[in-house]
Amino acid sequence: MKKLGENFWMIRGDLRIAGMLNVGTQCSLVRLEDGNFVFLDSYTLDDQTLAEVNRLTNGGRDVSAIINLHPYHTLHCEWMHDAFPQAKLYGTRRHETELPDLPWESTYCETAGFGDIIGPKLQFSTPDGTRLVCEDDTVHFASVLAYHPESGTIHVDDTLSRLTLPFPLSALPISGRIGFHPSLEKALEPEAGAADRFREWAIGLGVEWADARHLTMAHNSMVDLGPDGFADVIGKALGRVKPVLDKHRETYG
Repeated sequence: MKKLGENFWMIRGDLRIAGMLNVGTQCSLVRLEDGNFVFLDSYTLDDQTLAEVNRLTNGGRDVSAIINLHPYHTLHCEWMHDAFPQAKLYGTRRHETELPDLPWESTYCETAGFGDIIGPKLQFSTPDGTRLVCEDDTVHFASVLAYHPESGTIHVDDTLSRLTLPFPLSALPISGRIGFHPSLEKALEPEAGAADRFREWAIGLGVEWADARHLTMAHNSMVDLGPDGFADVIGKALGRVKPVLDKHRETYG
């Protein structure tokens, strides 16, 4: 658990593929203007981290909401609810479908205006022109991104990712590079204009959240950003997916 800025704590966790490769996962803890706390995403906290969270949150009683931002990140939702049962439980439509026995709030995270429910300390954005959930369950591109301006921290799951390869593969240009998740091509809406809407969303995000100083991503990555660093990240990431967007325009318009 690491404090990234005023009223924002990053929590890193383990996620093992086939029980071997640890690609990591995350949740974050944010203190709101009323003194209450919200979690961004769910994770089963170890004893040490749980004790630290309880110290900050009045024994957990000041956790007012758990906000699950990625429709396919569902493994830890039940534990988090059991640990903080008084907290309102928010998720995407898929969270409710996959875990119907949990007491989900009626407003989904991907709903326009969701941030108004949580308050001004956090901003939320969902990629335009893409499907949050696809027929192909391996497509994990889209998620709801969260920005905490006070600490300058962007919390994002799979939409943006950073591939860090071990030596000697670490010498390859793709190692350590931040980019859009490789499933973008399959996530784009199969309709005219979707590629342009996605590009415009990304450019707008880079402008609106340009003051960000930290980018925390689900799978083993946290990056400190310089001035205009996030806009540069978005610009370079868009450049690398230009062939994908061009191909979509050729097919759908």
